[in-house]
Amino acid sequence: MTMSQYPALPLIGIPACRLYDKNGLPIHKVSESYVKGVIDGAGGVPVLLPAIGEHLGIEALDRWLDAVDGILLSGSPSNVDPAHYAGGEARRDSERDPARDATTLPLIRRTIERGVPLLAICRGIQELNVALGGTLHQHVHEVPGRMDHRSDKSRPMVERFRDLAHKITLTEGGMLQDILCGAGDIDVNTLHGQAIDRPGERVTVEALAPDGTIEAVSVKNAPGFVLGLQWHPEWHVLDNPHSRRLFSAFGDACRAHVHAKAMPVRRAS
Repeated sequence: MTMSQYPALPLIGIPACRLYDKNGLPIHKVSESYVKGVIDGAGGVPVLLPAIGEHLGIEALDRWLDAVDGILLSGSPSNVDPAHYAGGEARRDSERDPARDATTLPLIRRTIERGVPLLAICRGIQELNVALGGTLHQHVHEVPGRMDHRSDKSRPMVERFRDLAHKITLTEGGMLQDILCGAGDIDVNTLHGQAIDRPGERVTVEALAPDGTIEAVSVKNAPGFVLGLQWHPEWHVLDNPHSRRLFSAFGDACRAHVHAKAMPVRRAS
């Protein structure tokens, strides 16, 4: 698939976080880096989806998925509540977002079921794994043998996102390696305190960090494009060939979905 085959501009939904402003008022928020990743990298039109999952049933989720041609799950300062994977109590300093959990976890399952393209980044890959029955390390740097995947918070945020911190090794013959034209390993940035522990049902490992931390996954036998990434390629979408290929592949899948939706349904005679 290429952009020339499917030139339509796909609508790509980005679920928001539900945070509080300085006055204590709730707001729905998405970092501009993901918005620009959709525009500059995937060639799509971003649509922000509010974190209102507690008010949505399956019919409402389907209305969203009828309207959009792909879903991008963003990173966030918050973590998936461990109650969703029997992970015990979260520490007091672990920021949570129950409204986002209530939105993204059922949305992920329905997105995959319907074959709508899905790209999941940072918190997104963790949500993807939990939605499919997997578990997380709540503090991966405390696991014996693991390195600290958090960034140095004394440095400016832009530098922390743009710096490539370590290599990851791609699974031979995997979906990610195919997208990245046969690459064996690549350099990535790293800004996460949590990571996948036990992969969920059908979750396939696509890349590992040198310490064994899972850095990318796909979903076996998914009817559409599904890819989860633990790092942040949206920060390098214009200047890094691997990031460009990742967003381009996602955008191509979304354009193909536009094309498929436009095809007439053939009824059995």
